[in-house]
Parts: sequence; C-alpha cells; structure tokens
Amino acid sequence: MEDESNEEDLALMARIARDDEEAFRTLVEKHQHAVIGTVSKMTNHSADSEDIAQQVFLRLWKSAKRYQPTAKFTTFLFTITRNLVFNASRKKSRRKEHSFDEQEEDWHKSVEDPNQASRPDQSLVDIELKKVIDRAVAALPEKQRLAVVLRRYEKMPYEEIADVLELSVSAVKSQLFRARAALRDSLEPYLKE
Repeated sequence: MEDESNEEDLALMARIARDDEEAFRTLVEKHQHAVIGTVSKMTNHSADSEDIAQQVFLRLWKSAKRYQPTAKFTTFLFTITRNLVFNASRKKSRRKEHSFDEQEEDWHKSVEDPNQASRPDQSLVDIELKKVIDRAVAALPEKQRLAVVLRRYEKMPYEEIADVLELSVSAVKSQLFRARAALRDSLEPYLKE
C-alpha cells in the first residue's frame, strides 16, 4: 500500500514536471492535511502556518522539473517542509516577535464538543492539558520537535525521519529519546494529577 502511494506520488510529480495543474491539485489534496498539520505543530499553531504550508507546495511546483526520486516522495516533501519551518523559526527568533493570535488564549479552539456537553469540567481539563502538551512540544529544540511530530502524528518510520532530518537512524532515535525525556520532565506535574 505504501509503495503504491509512493508510485502514485512519483507519477504525479512526473506530470507536474510537464506543467499538469490537475496533477498538482491532486498531489496537494492528498498531502495538504499532513503538511499543514506538521507546520502547525512545529510553529505552535502560529498564524503563519497556512502561509508556510502554501510555500511548501509552491516550492514543490517550482522544483518538479528538477525532481529526481532518490528517496520516497514524502521524504522530499517533508524535507521542504522542514527547511521552510526552520527558516521561519529562525527569522522569528531573530525578530523576537509574537503575533497577537499567539499571545491570546485559544478560546476560539475550545468550541464545545457535543459529546462532552454532559461533562464540561472534563472538557476544560482536556483543553488545558492539550495546551500544556502543545507548549511542552513547542519548547523542544527544532530537530527533536520535528522528529516527535513526524513520528507521533505522521507515523513516519525512523528511516524516513532520518532522511528528512539528514541524520542517521540511531541519531533520530536519540533525538526522540531526548525529546521524550524532556517532555516527561516538563509534563511531570500534570501527570501526577
């Protein structure tokens, strides 16, 4: 199944290299949720997330004619994603700016789940716990954070994460081990409750 998906992506990239807009639309629709989700988690749900995700696909379009499938397509896609997210993160830290959206509480994300309506106190606890986890993940160093996001949310194998991060598999496992230890430490007060 995974090989079929990769073959389909490679065929789409070949068509995109010939300026096939329909193939590009198909590829974007297939991967946009994973890219947007990854960018959003990496940027702590910043207002820039969608812009960065759009840049990922724009770069994909522009590089289609030069694209050589030396690894899985998703490795190529998430390498572009990694580069753009890391660049945005560096620019932001140099400017030390935070958008109004990032400073405000995520009140707009706390729309009541009808299944939780009978337990509003549990819903508030869940929302607060999610915020705490998001902050803890956001505090990780870039490579650790991306390794966690790709492994936990995108279900990527270690080998592919290694390709995306340009590390060895053992280095990826080390990054994940350190990230889990840091998360365990920062979330310890909440795990006891």
